Amino acid sequence: MTVLILTCEQDVTADMVVAELNEAGVPVVRLDPADLPGGVALSGEYVHGSFHGHLSAAGRLVTTDGLRSIWVRRPGEPAARVAEPSAWLTEEASQALYGMLHATGARWMNRPDAARRARRKPWQLHLAQRSGLPVPATLITTFPQAARDFAARFPDLVVKPVSGTHPEDPPRAVPTSRIDPDADFAAVAFGPTLLQRRIAKRADIRLTAVGDRLLAAHKPATPDADHVDVRFAPSTGPWQPVDIPARVATSVHTYLREAELAYGAFDFVEDTDGIWWFLECNQSGQFGFVELDTGQPIAHTVAAWLAGHDPEPASLPAPTTRPS
Repeated sequence: MTVLILTCEQDVTADMVVAELNEAGVPVVRLDPADLPGGVALSGEYVHGSFHGHLSAAGRLVTTDGLRSIWVRRPGEPAARVAEPSAWLTEEASQALYGMLHATGARWMNRPDAARRARRKPWQLHLAQRSGLPVPATLITTFPQAARDFAARFPDLVVKPVSGTHPEDPPRAVPTSRIDPDADFAAVAFGPTLLQRRIAKRADIRLTAVGDRLLAAHKPATPDADHVDVRFAPSTGPWQPVDIPARVATSVHTYLREAELAYGAFDFVEDTDGIWWFLECNQSGQFGFVELDTGQPIAHTVAAWLAGHDPEPASLPAPTTRPS
């Protein structure tokens, strides 16, 4: 049985998992839907009450009923690399590929429909609340007066994009930033704005969930630092493994179950009282930087899940030594 990985060509996170699968002797096919049609080809036959499908990529041919699992990592948009791309061809290629894959008995990390829903930050915040995770006071609005009233109630605020990315090509991350106390918020009328109470944090937390397995790491922070976005803050040292509070673990499992996710990269901040505040969950978030710092076997655990084993490090041969 074969593992299918849908991702772009330059994806170090996927490279790490492919290496683990190769070491374990698990067949794996990796392709980018952006190469369909062209470098990727497909065929599906529905005859006499049965379905038989095939996928081809990089000289490899796999039958759809021979798929063990499908990892939707960071796939390109179907038909993006054809000579004359069009919205119509993209939709045709997408319907063909994902429609056929949904007809298989393979398990997903994560199902495309669940992944699309899980990307929506307002929905994430609501689900986190329902799951019992502490969420900083948040407002998403295009009403300037609502923003002013919110700032009066919570004077120390940050602003962040609702979607998380900038629409330029190539997309770039937009950092979470503190708001000037004198802001008048008139500009929020021109686009939805997410305002959130700033948490005086003592650490940033990255919790990686793979099936039922949770692995967490933290990085110390200065509570009053102006840099609130760990991606752009000066380094305060490496990520280090950290124990997960029982209540947080229970709530994370609830979140994953309700979101129908097999994988999630959760970002928290820990305040000076030790409370973990939920910021977001990336359904296809990277983990290489955490594994390299901590030595936590995240790629090994993902590979074990994709291979159909219980997601414990012992499910595959011992992972290769990595920097600690």
